[in-house]
Amino acid sequence: MVLANQSTVKEFVLLGFPHLHHLGFLLFLVHLMIYLLTLAGNVVVIVITWADHRLHTPMYFFLRSFSFLEICFTSVIVPKMLANFISEDKTISFAGCIAQAFFYLSLGVSEFLLLAAMSVDRYVAICYPLRYMAIMNGRVCTFMVLTSWFGGFFFIIGLIMLISRLSFCGPNVLNHFFCDLGPLVSLSCSNTHLVESMDFLVAAVVLLGSLAITVLSYSYIVATVIRIPSAKERRKAFSTCSSHIIVLSIFYGSCIFMYVRPKQRDGLDITKGVAIVNTVITPMLNPFIYSLRNKQVKGSTNRYVFTTSEGLTHSSEKSAIM
Repeated sequence: MVLANQSTVKEFVLLGFPHLHHLGFLLFLVHLMIYLLTLAGNVVVIVITWADHRLHTPMYFFLRSFSFLEICFTSVIVPKMLANFISEDKTISFAGCIAQAFFYLSLGVSEFLLLAAMSVDRYVAICYPLRYMAIMNGRVCTFMVLTSWFGGFFFIIGLIMLISRLSFCGPNVLNHFFCDLGPLVSLSCSNTHLVESMDFLVAAVVLLGSLAITVLSYSYIVATVIRIPSAKERRKAFSTCSSHIIVLSIFYGSCIFMYVRPKQRDGLDITKGVAIVNTVITPMLNPFIYSLRNKQVKGSTNRYVFTTSEGLTHSSEKSAIM
């Protein structure tokens, strides 16, 4: 990425939440705990779905990929935010700010593409159960995951190139806790119409496009499920999708509010609150939502914990005898 040579601003100050600066240490502890829970929860999902061969199915392959993506996504934002809570120096370099914006946006786009792929997976599983494993074979699943990852890069790289060429010659206080596009572009002394238009277009295409795929997939799922004669089988079919629907609702609701607006520089204080949900709270909740509402993951987790604790007990007893 080529950075603008004409910019006089070499670093930005992340304003964060100025009204809560006196609670810096408490906010640090709370968000550190949330971050550690996020890492632990998603790592557990990855380990459990990888270690248990009964979970080596397309659904859990996507879930494992999504958990890894969540770890990367939240790690782009939270460590710097934690440092700012307890440090007097709340600056970030121009290059660091552009890099953070790039990884945040590209990983965010990858999440939506992956969520759309997971919706298609559920559609095939419920609407074509007998052909499911043949359609969603390993090659297809790998292609869909890699497309999600690289799709995030290709959707965002052009937008970031445009932003890196903007001039920043005035205030350098960024009204956010990370380098998001709205507050960043609002500081530029260049003409930002092209950047804002492209930002809105990318957000609309990614969010609304992936949402359309998701809604279409679940429309077919609902139509198929309601035709199932057994009430027990209907409940089972819906239960496999319920956790996915909860995650989708949180993701799409927060991001459509944040980005599918022509003028993002309006209402930045409200946007910061929604961004906390999107970047901090949701990545922590996702593994618990999937685990608590998925009997196979819960069963595998319980078996793993029981086996581990049993092994430790036997080891302790053997040491005591020796």
